Amino acid sequence: MGDFFDLLAYKKSFQLAMEIFEMSKFFPKEEMYSLTDQIRRSSRSTNICLIEAYRKRRYKAHFISKLSDSDMENSETKGWLKFALACNYITVDQYAKLTDQCDEVGKLLNHMMNNPEKYGSL
Repeated sequence: MGDFFDLLAYKKSFQLAMEIFEMSKFFPKEEMYSLTDQIRRSSRSTNICLIEAYRKRRYKAHFISKLSDSDMENSETKGWLKFALACNYITVDQYAKLTDQCDEVGKLLNHMMNNPEKYGSL
């Protein structure tokens, strides 16, 4: 097994976080310390928790717990996207694309949680 950089879930969650970062640059200034900050944090945390999980993969319970944290952050991102749509900061198409990406990341994380043995130990 290579490094976490090789994981599809890592690649997809990193890409999602970067797309959210770029999209959120256009949110109103008054959202800087609320919605903009929150959606950037949760999307990045999805990725970072995955990295932490990978480093704990020798301990199955810790591995699954950190993956669960990553999945929680991914769900939070999806919730913030709904607020961005409701506030008309993003289009329906942007929302659909980004939530589809969240769903894909969630499926990958759940596969890892349900099959920890496939990700080996150190």
